[in-house]
Amino acid sequence: MRNVYNFSVGPAVLPELVFQEAADEMLDYKGSGMSVMEISHRSSLFPIIDKTEQDLRTLMNIPDDYVVLFLQGGTSLRFSMVPMNFIRNGKADYILTGYWAKKAYEEAKRYGQLNIAASSEGDYFSYIPDCSDLEISQDSDYVYM
Repeated sequence: MRNVYNFSVGPAVLPELVFQEAADEMLDYKGSGMSVMEISHRSSLFPIIDKTEQDLRTLMNIPDDYVVLFLQGGTSLRFSMVPMNFIRNGKADYILTGYWAKKAYEEAKRYGQLNIAASSEGDYFSYIPDCSDLEISQDSDYVYM
């Protein structure tokens, strides 16, 4: 089999050893007789999430007083999660730097009044706007860039 390297957004190249381990655990996770897909996330056999959280805390130096959330969904879901969690006064400022920032802005408009603090859309998002002297709304809940 020829290995193809995928450099697309999202998926990443993984070592063959990772695929082999995943394949083995698909049939029998750690000698339990069950597939990793069959084990309840509430089961004592399911330490995967705890190990993953600990690995993240170690790799990213996340302090114990921060909560790590594991959520499903992709980038587009995050575009609604940001305003749903951060808009309190109903206002936010957005810096439009490209296609994805524009998508985030369009989604956030559902949750509050938005101000475009800076944008390079007029020049086809060919540069990052100068953010050294932005007019940020005084009552803005957050700035999205």
